[in-house]
Amino acid sequence: MEGVIKAKTTKDKVIEYITYIFIYAFLGWVVETIYALFIHGHFVKRGFLYGPICPIYGFGAVILLLITQKMYKKPFQKFLIATIAFTVFEYIVSLVLEMLFGLRWWDYSNDFLNIQGRVSLLYSIFWGIAGVLLLEKLHPFIQNKLQNITTKWNRYNIQNIFCFTLIFILLIDVIFSVLKYL
Repeated sequence: MEGVIKAKTTKDKVIEYITYIFIYAFLGWVVETIYALFIHGHFVKRGFLYGPICPIYGFGAVILLLITQKMYKKPFQKFLIATIAFTVFEYIVSLVLEMLFGLRWWDYSNDFLNIQGRVSLLYSIFWGIAGVLLLEKLHPFIQNKLQNITTKWNRYNIQNIFCFTLIFILLIDVIFSVLKYL
């Protein structure tokens, strides 16, 4: 039965999306770190967690992937949906983090057309553009690389072990980070 492509089970899809969450959370941390380095001229710890990930990017990317699955050739619709989805998600995350910890991890109060400093028109447009780039360029590349890697390895063991190890490490990081901010 060599050469037969097996259909992905729900478990396979969940593991795949968990992998994407970690990939995009790490890439988001890298982008944030480079941005802060450029703005401040030195390394600035980015995000809520100790580790090198910003979960808002990972979850935001996966949310966008899930809600735009049927829009393969409609970049303007992707832009609008990414703009709205990321703006709403960023607002909610900002609100929840402030309610839980009394802190703000970002503040757009000085930006034009902001809402309570949590979101702004400038960043909403940026998120829309970033969403289109994610959907049309970055994700197909990452999806292809991930498929190449997982088909070479014994997918059901290596990727599962990898994901559950990352989840375990993330849970420890979340616990220590929450304790730090409480």
